[in-house]
Amino acid sequence: MAGKHVAVERADKRTAELLDDLAAQLGYRIRQGKNGPVLVQRDGKIAETWREDYPYSDLLSRKRYERAKGRLQIELLKLQRHIKSTGGRLVIVCEGRDAAGKGGTIKRFTENLNPRGARVVALERPSEREQTEWYLQRYIAHLPAAGEIVLFDRSWYNRAGVERVMGFCKPDECREFLREAPEFERMLARDGIVLIKFWFSVTRAEQLRRFVGRQHDPVKQWKLSPVDLASLDKWDEYTEAREAMFFFTDVADAPWTVVRSNDKRRARLETMRYVLSQVRYEGRDDDLVSKPDPLVIGRASLLRDGSERSGRLAAVATAS
Repeated sequence: MAGKHVAVERADKRTAELLDDLAAQLGYRIRQGKNGPVLVQRDGKIAETWREDYPYSDLLSRKRYERAKGRLQIELLKLQRHIKSTGGRLVIVCEGRDAAGKGGTIKRFTENLNPRGARVVALERPSEREQTEWYLQRYIAHLPAAGEIVLFDRSWYNRAGVERVMGFCKPDECREFLREAPEFERMLARDGIVLIKFWFSVTRAEQLRRFVGRQHDPVKQWKLSPVDLASLDKWDEYTEAREAMFFFTDVADAPWTVVRSNDKRRARLETMRYVLSQVRYEGRDDDLVSKPDPLVIGRASLLRDGSERSGRLAAVATAS
């Protein structure tokens, strides 16, 4: 037990050093605040990292958020009833950088839905058997039957993101996936499945602030995985991977929708609102759901986050 305790302490120390180094690179430092560690500017003021490249000057208040969330969750129940009664099938893919708010959005999306008709798929690393299968095979088994909603907390796009950046797949395997994915998604659409793909975007400093909070919050430490830590200094590599992914897979049958998630509350609301706006169902409150906020959510070709480097898309795609 003592040896295990020492190993945990060493891992915590390495994590703290990594976060300190990254903070210094970005012009910040980490200090202890009243409720745990905080990210501060050079002048000692607490860094409001969410403001970077964000279209609003204030975070959405909890009161306004809770009121809007309740109304949207009622609409989600109407949507679920519609899908069940018509035999529809809805797939929602949630992708994005680490700590971008995917899990929190999925939790609020599903918390009042009937679990018999709505489920979340968050797969572990593939087994030895699955590694010998066609890459998309294990995801097919989790697609919805009639009357079901399935949300993927990360999806088949792992191959174009973390697997590519971390070297978990070969370059040829990634290229083949980028060729296969659009046709796979066209097949889903032709079979009547409604597919919505979200990319949750977060700026680098805000991502760091969330990592710092996770490190010292025992309830959230599980979210700070070894892969998360190993990817801390690979921001540019993930940006290039995302640009290539958008270039090849942002297609008419399955377009990407980008969510600017520096303000988690707005991101959650607009994600729900967007899904509701895509399906006609009985009793839909059009005043509430028909117009998602274009400053927060939109097509990949129109909405860029602060990490995007213009003019790189074609070059990256060619290199891929």
